[in-house]
Amino acid sequence: MILQEHYNHMREQALQELAHGHADLDTLIDSEHDLRRGISLLARPTPALAAKIAIILADFQRLEPDQYYYPTSDIHLTILSIISCYSGFTLGTVAPAEYRSLVGDILHDIPPFSITFSGLTASPGGIMLQGFPQDSTLQHLRDQLRKRFRKSGLQQSIDTRYSIHTAHSTVVRFRAPLANPARLVEAISNYRHHAIGSFEVDTIELVYHDWYQRAATTVLLAKYALGSS
Repeated sequence: MILQEHYNHMREQALQELAHGHADLDTLIDSEHDLRRGISLLARPTPALAAKIAIILADFQRLEPDQYYYPTSDIHLTILSIISCYSGFTLGTVAPAEYRSLVGDILHDIPPFSITFSGLTASPGGIMLQGFPQDSTLQHLRDQLRKRFRKSGLQQSIDTRYSIHTAHSTVVRFRAPLANPARLVEAISNYRHHAIGSFEVDTIELVYHDWYQRAATTVLLAKYALGSS
């Protein structure tokens, strides 16, 4: 997969819909009864990079104030969703220690790697940062996680929703009818080549989380330092 071509195609398809006000609205994002939970591995940008992202999001908030914008505490890059969120899943359903141990074993020989965020892409449901790994480490890590978890016998639903091969980060979700479709489309287009910044993934978190990775509902199960072996 050529990531830039993939992101371009996503954006072009989405902007055609958004230009006509056809956003895919998230009707559960404000629901107190949303009990979807899962387990994922993720990385977080540095505070300095998260601050740059927040400045970009502020531009969109002025255009579309009623949409959902990820706070800096929640911005993340999904390494892999191990158990995709589903309603009623709790930590009592699994043995977290077994997940911690297996992930730790897999990450033992994985070195730090770099991700560059450059430009924005979109879907009918939201706006994403375009992420670009600077080498093959992320893909290798995902392949190892898939292989080991499928052999482990542990509950997992890797790739059942979709097989992740990108390094994007969702930062906006549409939850209300678009107020300014034309200006929104223009803003996304204007940011399509915007240099945002890079960060080194030297720490990976194993978390229990809701659909939106909100800090208030996230439970940190383990934190792993890459390259420390």
